[in-house]
Amino acid sequence: MSESLNPQPSSADDPAEGAASYTPPKWRSEPRFPDGPAPDPAGSHHERRIRSFQPRRSRVTTGQGEALKRLWGTWGLDIDGHEVIDLKAMFDGLPVVLEIGFGMGEATAQMAAADPDTGILAADVHTPGQGNLLALAERGGLTNVRVANGDAIILLREMLPPDSLAGLRVYFPDPWPKARHHKRRLIQPEFLDLAATRLAPGAVLHCATDWEPYAEQMLEVLTAHPRFENTQPDGGYSPRPDFRPLTRFEGQGLDKGHVVHDLLFRRTEN
Repeated sequence: MSESLNPQPSSADDPAEGAASYTPPKWRSEPRFPDGPAPDPAGSHHERRIRSFQPRRSRVTTGQGEALKRLWGTWGLDIDGHEVIDLKAMFDGLPVVLEIGFGMGEATAQMAAADPDTGILAADVHTPGQGNLLALAERGGLTNVRVANGDAIILLREMLPPDSLAGLRVYFPDPWPKARHHKRRLIQPEFLDLAATRLAPGAVLHCATDWEPYAEQMLEVLTAHPRFENTQPDGGYSPRPDFRPLTRFEGQGLDKGHVVHDLLFRRTEN
């Protein structure tokens, strides 16, 4: 969700620009929680790829920090790209949905509590949100939640087996509103190519955004992709399904007069 991402773009739109003189930012090299999420688990700044997110430093509360220290070793996962995850072992055989960008985790915890027979692998880069979701999961006895730290593209590409996901959720990703930054948006044909290989046939990709131009782009690229089909017979947007809670961030957008669009597309059999 976009509240977990820093909407301020990098000064260099070309990811290769300045690579020879690159100095890792301080946040990458100083672990805040030695036994918790790594500052930069995959060393992803070495990839010459435009990323759809910007990690940001925020204050971690005492409760969030304690949850990270206490629970990361059991329920946390660094996206380092080193090995393929056995999702069946991780979630005791439950079908698994990947959620990319969960903000502070309130909606994720609500969905996990409402559907204990589905595992949720929740990926984000925001340390306070990671700690908050872990604390919510512990408080609610939610054993069907795991928290992944790092770049979701690396997770999909290098750490998840083909056809392994029962669903994919991308709620309120950073809209990158300026035209010159549209290439940073997550929902692009290349992302859909990758996602289609990891979703099982019939699994649903569910996107939601309150940014009208981004909703239009999502609908366009999803409709055009040969491996996804709209679950709506009329080919348009979907009503908000009951299982997606109304989030605090979404409420703020609605208060500003934003219109929220849901898109639910099914991965085809081909």
